[in-house]
Amino acid sequence: MADTPGSAFDRLVDVVARLRAPDGCPWDREQTLETLRPFVLEETYEVLEAIDAGSREALREEIGDMIFEGVLLAQLCAEEGAFTVADSLGSIADKLVRRHPHVFGDDAKARNAEEVLGKWEDAKARERAAAPEGDKPKTILGGVPRTLPALLRAHEMSLRAAAVGFDWDRPSDVLAKIEEEVAELREAVERAGGPAAGEAHGAPASRQQVEEEMGDLLFAIANLSRKLGVEPEAALRRSDDKFARRFTELERRFAARGEALREAGLARMEEEWDRVKSGETAAIRRRPLSDRDPGP
Repeated sequence: MADTPGSAFDRLVDVVARLRAPDGCPWDREQTLETLRPFVLEETYEVLEAIDAGSREALREEIGDMIFEGVLLAQLCAEEGAFTVADSLGSIADKLVRRHPHVFGDDAKARNAEEVLGKWEDAKARERAAAPEGDKPKTILGGVPRTLPALLRAHEMSLRAAAVGFDWDRPSDVLAKIEEEVAELREAVERAGGPAAGEAHGAPASRQQVEEEMGDLLFAIANLSRKLGVEPEAALRRSDDKFARRFTELERRFAARGEALREAGLARMEEEWDRVKSGETAAIRRRPLSDRDPGP
């Protein structure tokens, strides 16, 4: 008979405590909160990779690995006398109930996800106001971790700002902002070209100014992703995979002819790139609709 979630979790907690015991595993006993940071990040990305791959078997295993890292972190804190894994679980359960008054309380039922986000931000604002002075994230954006990947952090900050009404009305408004940022970046790049280029646009732009304009453009793109309901990290990962797949095929084709890419020249590489793309498109069209990947 399969374990219940509770009994399976209890077993994991016991296993982790045994690993950390005086006669447990030397490697696990040496770990600290700081040394576990890269493993927490690695397991998170492996969960995302399993989701992207569509493999439920891999996802089952990777979720277990991610939960293990959480239990191990809590075990270290329990050994310090700070809190237990039960305290952590109780905290998240309490928070979910508190922040979903439309489910667990007397509030009117939420009609859509956008309304839920508004209620969520209202609940968090009340929590900030009630928190002890030293524990307060001072602002709406104060709880967004700086350690998030920059694109994901931009998406999360814009999501929280939009939840309190600081948002564009339509995706087309964000597209206009992106066009504005592209124009500003183009001007900075042209001014950074040197004195001759700078004569038409004022003083030459510094590398820092170009970087700032590039950041503004990426931030605007993250806003458009949110407005369209697209998670930008996932979208970029899929495009990364697509580029890697096509470029590897490009490299393979030249290697089969005994040619190095470096010696092929841009024009010939672009011609072959177009053939690779056309071949992918034709292969997708030949597949049954039910088998086609909805992604790029």
